Amino acid sequence: MELYLIAFGALFSIMNPLGTVPVFVGLTLEHTKKERAVTAFWTAVDVLIILLLSFFAGKYILSFFGISLNALKIAGGLIIASSGFALLTGKFREHKGMKRQKVQEDIHSREAISLTPLAIPMLAGPGTISLLITYNQEFQLTQDICIIVGALFTAALTIYLVLKSAHFIVKFLGASGINALSRIIGFIVIAIGVEYIIASVVSVLGL
Repeated sequence: MELYLIAFGALFSIMNPLGTVPVFVGLTLEHTKKERAVTAFWTAVDVLIILLLSFFAGKYILSFFGISLNALKIAGGLIIASSGFALLTGKFREHKGMKRQKVQEDIHSREAISLTPLAIPMLAGPGTISLLITYNQEFQLTQDICIIVGALFTAALTIYLVLKSAHFIVKFLGASGINALSRIIGFIVIAIGVEYIIASVVSVLGL
C-alpha cells in the first residue's frame, strides 16, 4: 500500500492534471459536454499507454543508450525539479512550450488534441517518463510491478475525472485557486526531484 501511494502521489504531482485544466478548458470551449468527455477519455488512454511503455520499456532504453540508473536519476531529478519550479513560479505552460505562437496556432488547427498537446507534453512529459524508467530499474518483484501498474491505471483514471470536470473545476476554484494549488504541487515536485538527485549522488559517492 505504501508503494502504491508513493507511486501515485509522485505521478499525480509531476503530471499535475490540475495545471492542465485551464489549457483543456481553453481548447474545448466550443465543444459539447459529450465531446469534452470523449476528449478527456482519449487523453487518459493516451497517457496510460505512454506510462506503460515508459515503465516496461525503460530497461531496454537504458541498455540501448548505455545509461546508468544513477545518471538517469540525476537527469530525471533535474527535469522533475525544473517542472516543479515552473509550477511554483506560474510558468508551467511556458515550460511545456505552450506559449509559442506557432504551437498555439497548430493546437487550434488540430481536430484531435488528446495526444498532443494534452497527453504529450502537458501530462506525460520527460519528468514522468524518467520517473517510470527509474521505477522499472528499482522495482523488480512481480508484486511491486503489479502495484505500480495499479498506480498507473489510477493516475490515468484521475486524469480522466479531472479533465471531464475541468469546466466545473474552473468555475468552482477560479484561476487564482488553480494557480495556488499548482504552486503547492510545484513545491512537492521540486522536493521529489531533489530527493532523486541526493539519492543518486549518495549512491555514486558510496556514502
